[in-house]
Amino acid sequence: MKIIMLGAPGAGKGTQAKMIAEKYSIPHISTGDIFRSNIKNGTQLGMEAKKYMDQGLLVPDELTVKILLDRVAKEDCAGGYVLDGFPRTIPQAQVLDNALKEIDDKIDFAINVDVPDENIVRRMGGRRACLSCGATYHIEHIPPKKEGVCDACGKELVLRDDDKPETVKNRLDVYHQQTQPLIDFYEKKGILRTVDGTVDMKDVFAAITGILD
Repeated sequence: MKIIMLGAPGAGKGTQAKMIAEKYSIPHISTGDIFRSNIKNGTQLGMEAKKYMDQGLLVPDELTVKILLDRVAKEDCAGGYVLDGFPRTIPQAQVLDNALKEIDDKIDFAINVDVPDENIVRRMGGRRACLSCGATYHIEHIPPKKEGVCDACGKELVLRDDDKPETVKNRLDVYHQQTQPLIDFYEKKGILRTVDGTVDMKDVFAAITGILD
């Protein structure tokens, strides 16, 4: 079972990807993680990617897909995998599709976790982080015991720049321009399934497992 997770930043697709990986005993693959792992292990593909990253450039789609295919060829992916954070654009999806076709493989499901923009802005605006120990909270869903203070280390909690409404709106604009077309792309292939991401996390997961089972 090969799955791609789609959804706007803050829709909760990463959390769902981890839960899917755990339930079905398949790896959760994020491109950021495999880049870091290849660079850390000094692989040829990792060194190639590092050249671009060191210059502040995006790693070309073909190289990203090569690194991805190298990862999914590993034994633990024999039963499938969940891709999180890739593809982000139509060209990436096409390169991935063609590469999988060459090895007689394909993606089975593209799961779209659908959350309206205003919910995401509100959801991310409620996040608070401790810059000292890395603990994270949410003023509505996981509030700290004392407002503005970290339960773990007692330091001040902050709203990160990434979670500020104006930043979130900019990220959502980029998402709608680049990644939204992927929803149409996978719908045409007949593998897109959309779930309501505004309900409780457990209910989102139940909807996803209902599709996968």
